[in-house]
Amino acid sequence: MGQNVDTLRGLYDSFAAGDVPAVLAKFDADIEWTDAEGFPYGGTYRGPDAILQGIFMRLGTEWDGYSAVPSDFVDGGEKVVALGMYGGTYKATGKAFHAPFAHLWEFRNGKVVRFQQFTDTVLV
Repeated sequence: MGQNVDTLRGLYDSFAAGDVPAVLAKFDADIEWTDAEGFPYGGTYRGPDAILQGIFMRLGTEWDGYSAVPSDFVDGGEKVVALGMYGGTYKATGKAFHAPFAHLWEFRNGKVVRFQQFTDTVLV
């Protein structure tokens, strides 16, 4: 596997450990992040701060045990697909979920410039 896959493995590990600054450090200043429509935070966010405030902070405060665990990576060089499972319990309802995901990541010069999420939003 290539360098971008190695970077992604590290990003998922950092996210799981709660090391959000390490995740954000790998994002390009102009990153475009799109969560699937119908997902709790669905929409497009631009820039690391918008992602931090609009997604990461909310995941950390509105969920118990939220996780995104990759199981496979498809290495396309500058584009990498991660396949895995989400899990967590939404604090407001106490309802837990598990749903498969596909994440499309695009890199330029070793930084993430685009992310797109694919998941079954009904399960979430």
